[in-house]
Amino acid sequence: MTAADPFPDPDPGFRVPRDLSADLVFAATTGAVREGLARLLALPILADLGADDRGTTELLLAEALNNVVEHAYANWPGEIRLRLSRKGGDITVCICDQGLPMPDNAPPRGTLPVIGAPEHLPEGGFGWFLIRNLARDLAYRRQDGSNALSFRIPVDNQDD
Repeated sequence: MTAADPFPDPDPGFRVPRDLSADLVFAATTGAVREGLARLLALPILADLGADDRGTTELLLAEALNNVVEHAYANWPGEIRLRLSRKGGDITVCICDQGLPMPDNAPPRGTLPVIGAPEHLPEGGFGWFLIRNLARDLAYRRQDGSNALSFRIPVDNQDD
Protein backbone atom coordinates (compact mmCIF):
# COMPACT_ATOMS: atom_id res chain seq x y z
CA MET A 1 0.00 0.00 0.00
CA THR A 2 1.57 3.26 -1.13
CA ALA A 3 0.30 6.80 -1.55
CA ALA A 4 0.12 6.24 -5.32
CA ASP A 5 -1.68 2.87 -5.04
CA PRO A 6 -3.34 2.33 -1.66
CA PHE A 7 -4.55 -1.16 -2.55
CA PRO A 8 -2.46 -4.10 -1.38
CA ASP A 9 -1.69 -6.46 -4.27
CA PRO A 10 -2.21 -10.01 -3.01
CA ASP A 11 -0.94 -11.65 -6.20
CA PRO A 12 1.16 -9.39 -8.46
CA GLY A 13 1.36 -12.09 -11.17
CA PHE A 14 -2.41 -12.32 -11.59
CA ARG A 15 -4.21 -9.91 -13.90
CA VAL A 16 -7.97 -9.72 -13.47
CA PRO A 17 -9.96 -9.29 -16.70
CA ARG A 18 -11.31 -5.74 -16.82
CA ASP A 19 -14.96 -6.84 -16.62
CA LEU A 20 -14.20 -8.85 -13.48
CA SER A 21 -12.74 -5.95 -11.54
CA ALA A 22 -13.96 -2.56 -10.34
CA ASP A 23 -12.25 0.45 -8.79
CA LEU A 24 -14.40 3.19 -7.28
CA VAL A 25 -13.64 6.32 -5.30
CA PHE A 26 -16.49 8.15 -3.61
CA ALA A 27 -17.22 10.53 -0.76
CA ALA A 28 -17.54 9.03 2.70
CA THR A 29 -21.25 9.77 3.05
CA THR A 30 -24.22 7.43 3.38
CA GLY A 31 -25.69 8.78 0.14
CA ALA A 32 -22.46 8.22 -1.80
CA VAL A 33 -22.18 4.69 -0.38
CA ARG A 34 -25.72 3.95 -1.51
CA GLU A 35 -25.01 5.33 -5.00
CA GLY A 36 -21.68 3.47 -5.18
CA LEU A 37 -23.35 0.17 -4.29
CA ALA A 38 -26.02 0.71 -6.94
CA ARG A 39 -23.30 1.38 -9.55
CA LEU A 40 -21.37 -1.73 -8.46
CA LEU A 41 -24.40 -4.01 -8.66
CA ALA A 42 -24.87 -3.00 -12.30
CA LEU A 43 -21.27 -3.83 -13.31
CA PRO A 44 -20.39 -7.21 -14.87
CA ILE A 45 -18.36 -8.24 -11.81
CA LEU A 46 -21.58 -8.49 -9.75
CA ALA A 47 -24.42 -8.32 -12.29
CA ASP A 48 -24.34 -12.02 -13.23
CA LEU A 49 -24.15 -13.38 -9.68
CA GLY A 50 -27.08 -15.38 -8.38
CA ALA A 51 -29.53 -13.59 -6.09
CA ASP A 52 -28.07 -15.06 -2.86
CA ASP A 53 -24.48 -14.16 -3.75
CA ARG A 54 -25.49 -10.66 -4.90
CA GLY A 55 -27.41 -10.15 -1.66
CA THR A 56 -24.50 -11.36 0.50
CA THR A 57 -22.03 -9.22 -1.42
CA GLU A 58 -24.22 -6.13 -1.17
CA LEU A 59 -24.78 -6.70 2.55
CA LEU A 60 -21.07 -7.12 3.33
CA LEU A 61 -20.06 -4.10 1.27
CA ALA A 62 -22.81 -1.93 2.80
CA GLU A 63 -21.81 -2.91 6.34
CA ALA A 64 -18.09 -2.32 5.78
CA LEU A 65 -18.51 0.93 3.83
CA ASN A 66 -21.03 2.39 6.26
CA ASN A 67 -18.64 1.61 9.12
CA VAL A 68 -16.03 3.75 7.36
CA VAL A 69 -18.53 6.59 7.06
CA GLU A 70 -19.75 6.33 10.66
CA HIS A 71 -16.47 5.66 12.43
CA ALA A 72 -13.36 6.39 10.35
CA TYR A 73 -14.76 9.71 9.13
CA ALA A 74 -16.90 10.52 12.14
CA ASN A 75 -15.19 13.89 12.63
CA TRP A 76 -14.32 15.10 9.13
CA PRO A 77 -15.12 14.50 5.45
CA GLY A 78 -13.09 12.18 3.29
CA GLU A 79 -13.20 9.63 0.54
CA ILE A 80 -13.37 5.87 0.29
CA ARG A 81 -11.46 3.84 -2.29
CA LEU A 82 -12.95 0.47 -3.14
CA ARG A 83 -11.41 -2.26 -5.30
CA LEU A 84 -13.22 -5.47 -6.20
CA SER A 85 -11.88 -8.35 -8.26
CA ARG A 86 -13.40 -11.68 -9.12
CA LYS A 87 -11.42 -14.83 -9.71
CA GLY A 88 -13.00 -18.27 -9.73
CA GLY A 89 -15.40 -18.61 -6.82
CA ASP A 90 -14.26 -15.52 -4.91
CA ILE A 91 -14.77 -11.79 -4.93
CA THR A 92 -11.83 -10.03 -3.32
CA VAL A 93 -12.62 -6.71 -1.66
CA CYS A 94 -10.22 -3.98 -0.54
CA ILE A 95 -11.54 -0.83 1.12
CA CYS A 96 -9.12 2.02 1.80
CA ASP A 97 -9.60 5.32 3.60
CA GLN A 98 -7.62 7.98 5.43
CA GLY A 99 -9.90 8.23 8.43
CA LEU A 100 -9.38 7.26 12.04
CA PRO A 101 -7.78 3.86 12.68
CA MET A 102 -9.81 0.98 14.02
CA PRO A 103 -9.72 0.67 17.81
CA ASP A 104 -6.68 -1.36 18.91
CA ASN A 105 -5.64 -1.44 15.21
CA ALA A 106 -7.89 -4.44 14.58
CA PRO A 107 -11.40 -5.06 13.27
CA PRO A 108 -13.99 -5.52 16.01
CA ARG A 109 -14.53 -9.09 17.20
CA GLY A 110 -18.06 -9.17 15.89
CA THR A 111 -19.88 -10.56 18.88
CA LEU A 112 -23.64 -10.31 18.82
CA PRO A 113 -25.25 -7.65 21.01
CA VAL A 114 -27.32 -8.83 23.95
CA ILE A 115 -30.87 -9.31 22.73
CA GLY A 116 -33.66 -8.85 25.23
CA ALA A 117 -37.37 -8.35 24.83
CA PRO A 118 -38.54 -7.55 21.26
CA GLU A 119 -39.38 -3.97 22.21
CA HIS A 120 -35.73 -3.47 23.26
CA LEU A 121 -33.99 -4.87 20.18
CA PRO A 122 -30.80 -2.97 19.35
CA GLU A 123 -30.75 -0.98 16.11
CA GLY A 124 -27.15 -1.85 15.35
CA GLY A 125 -24.29 -4.02 16.46
CA PHE A 126 -24.75 -6.80 13.91
CA GLY A 127 -22.41 -5.52 11.16
CA TRP A 128 -19.10 -7.00 12.27
CA PHE A 129 -20.80 -10.25 13.27
CA LEU A 130 -22.12 -10.55 9.70
CA ILE A 131 -18.80 -9.53 8.12
CA ARG A 132 -16.81 -12.00 10.21
CA ASN A 133 -19.27 -14.85 9.55
CA LEU A 134 -19.85 -14.35 5.82
CA ALA A 135 -16.44 -13.14 4.61
CA ARG A 136 -13.14 -15.03 4.49
CA ASP A 137 -9.53 -13.95 5.03
CA LEU A 138 -10.44 -10.70 6.78
CA ALA A 139 -7.37 -8.49 7.14
CA TYR A 140 -6.81 -4.92 8.33
CA ARG A 141 -3.74 -2.78 7.99
CA ARG A 142 -2.97 0.78 9.06
CA GLN A 143 -0.06 2.37 7.23
CA ASP A 144 1.02 5.97 6.63
CA GLY A 145 -2.29 7.38 7.90
CA SER A 146 -4.41 5.06 5.76
CA ASN A 147 -6.64 2.11 6.58
CA ALA A 148 -6.94 -0.94 4.32
CA LEU A 149 -9.56 -3.58 5.03
CA SER A 150 -9.62 -6.63 2.78
CA PHE A 151 -11.64 -9.83 2.64
CA ARG A 152 -12.94 -12.47 0.24
CA ILE A 153 -16.56 -13.31 -0.46
CA PRO A 154 -17.13 -16.86 -1.71
CA VAL A 155 -19.60 -16.96 -4.63
CA ASP A 156 -21.05 -19.67 -6.87
CA ASN A 157 -20.44 -17.76 -10.13
CA GLN A 158 -23.87 -18.67 -11.47
CA ASP A 159 -27.23 -17.01 -11.89
CA ASP A 160 -29.98 -18.44 -9.68
